[in-house]
Amino acid sequence: MENKPQKAAKLFRQGYNCAQSVFCAFCDEVGLDFETALKLSSSFGGGMGRLREVCGTVSAMFLIAGLKYGYTESNNDEIKEEHYTRIQKLAKEFEKRHKTLICRELLGLDEKHDVPKPEKRTEEYYKTRPCEKFVASSAEIISNYLRQNSI
Repeated sequence: MENKPQKAAKLFRQGYNCAQSVFCAFCDEVGLDFETALKLSSSFGGGMGRLREVCGTVSAMFLIAGLKYGYTESNNDEIKEEHYTRIQKLAKEFEKRHKTLICRELLGLDEKHDVPKPEKRTEEYYKTRPCEKFVASSAEIISNYLRQNSI
């Protein structure tokens, strides 16, 4: 497996949102073409459309886990529990590293929701925003999980 945290961080530096950066670093592993992966993950950036809720990188991990291990049986509580346990494990690892999985808390913002207009990506943006660190961290977490739980 190539260096997914590096690939995800590079995508973020190219201007993709946090969720797209993580998700698209794994599009080959989940069987999606790059453009479809971009579209599928585009809504989750900025904590879900800049609502500053669950970090987009965490949502991307969940999307990857769903495509790799998700369930399709509607009435199998055992399989659902197994999958939700997986999702909670990924979330706990992110929280262990960063204290929270809520975007606004990660960024130290007071406002619950943010304006929908994205900030311009400048060198100053990348210097002051910790998002690239979260992108790489989530890519590392899900990469490790996939390596340890290959099917």
